[in-house]
Amino acid sequence: MPADARPVDVRSAIASQMPRAKSELAQLVRFTSVHDPGQFPVEECTGAAQWVQRAFVDAGIPDVQLIETVDGSLAVVGSRPARAGAPTVLLYSHYDVQPPGDGKLWDSKPFELTERDGRWYGRGSADCKGNVIMHLLALRALGESLEVGVRIVCEGSEEMGTGGLEALVEQRPELFSADMVVIADTGNAQVGWPTVTTTLRGIANVVVHVETLAGEVHSGMYGGPAPDALAALVQVLSTLRNEHGDTVVDGLDGTQTWDGVEYDAEQFRADAGVLDGVGLAGSGSVAEAVWARPALTILGIDCPPVVGSAAAISPRASARLNLRVPPGMDPQRAQDALVAHLEARTPWNARVTVEREAIGSPFRAGTDGPGYAALSEALEEAFGHPMGTAGQGGSIPLCNALAQVLPDAEIVLMGVEEPRCRIHAPNESVDPTEIEKMAVAEALFLQRLAGSDS
Repeated sequence: MPADARPVDVRSAIASQMPRAKSELAQLVRFTSVHDPGQFPVEECTGAAQWVQRAFVDAGIPDVQLIETVDGSLAVVGSRPARAGAPTVLLYSHYDVQPPGDGKLWDSKPFELTERDGRWYGRGSADCKGNVIMHLLALRALGESLEVGVRIVCEGSEEMGTGGLEALVEQRPELFSADMVVIADTGNAQVGWPTVTTTLRGIANVVVHVETLAGEVHSGMYGGPAPDALAALVQVLSTLRNEHGDTVVDGLDGTQTWDGVEYDAEQFRADAGVLDGVGLAGSGSVAEAVWARPALTILGIDCPPVVGSAAAISPRASARLNLRVPPGMDPQRAQDALVAHLEARTPWNARVTVEREAIGSPFRAGTDGPGYAALSEALEEAFGHPMGTAGQGGSIPLCNALAQVLPDAEIVLMGVEEPRCRIHAPNESVDPTEIEKMAVAEALFLQRLAGSDS
């Protein structure tokens, strides 16, 4: 900061901008920016990208461009150079959103920002358009006092997982060069408690097909000795969980522990919408189960539907399986183990075919650098509580792509998406106090990183 410049009171500056933040989030939520032309017009994603481009130019990033990626999405990429000797920070977010699903399950229109009980509802209000607004608030609060270099990356296809931005990282790594990377696509453990995400689970999905008969046969004439493909599939799937509900795949360790913030079981029940009287699966803590251990989910089953089903034995059945892989576990090895388990455990020598889907590696962030130290101080000042660390059960492939091209950069995951946001579900919402305080923390962090905190 120049010697004659006055330090910026970022807390007051951001508080005064909150009405504008709400208006801008409403504008951005209005775009039905689902990166799937089969569901929504391509023009909606284009419009959202152009809106983001203009907004960051207005927030003081002079060079912002739209770059088409290999999956057809538009990445919003911009930069502002650092003043002499200051580091550069990359601020990431994404403007595409999950489909809204059945609109009847929403209490208000999915693409109209609606306030209820102090929260702002709408698809993308938290994931991840609320994080776009967080970045804008922080940058506008600092204005010309900003000394660190800033790179802006706002993705257009994150929710579809089609890999456009990861390909751009590989093709043009110079666009992403930074000393510190802030991935704004996670959130605090609960409202008001600052939390950074330090681990992400990877993914190793498969589709398993079981065949036993040449065709359907009458269950009255052949039921009993005739091998039922659906029953065989059910039986092998049942071997993937033990009596406690833990995921058990032959050859995979499922005993990892978690040393960050805990996830209260009752809070988890409320966040996940667990029905009264229904127990939680697994023998470890919730934090261990969702952040540190492998987890197998049956995503779908192909079999005769109940309505219209006949008295016949199924000759074939299939299931798509989602295996979440914790940090420290190789996803290829995990997928190999899952395939071998399915082949070995399917009964009656039924014919088994396993299709492998693309794997995704888990991620673990380093937390011993100067960037993390500056961020920890900033978050504690903004929220009045010490920073905690959490994991996330989901996968963000971009983290590993950036880690490969920026081996010396610190990578942090944070944002406005606390559990009550119910991202990806009907009635997604954001707490505006989270947007405000996270923006304050980000602004303070950028000041501290340049040695210019007020």
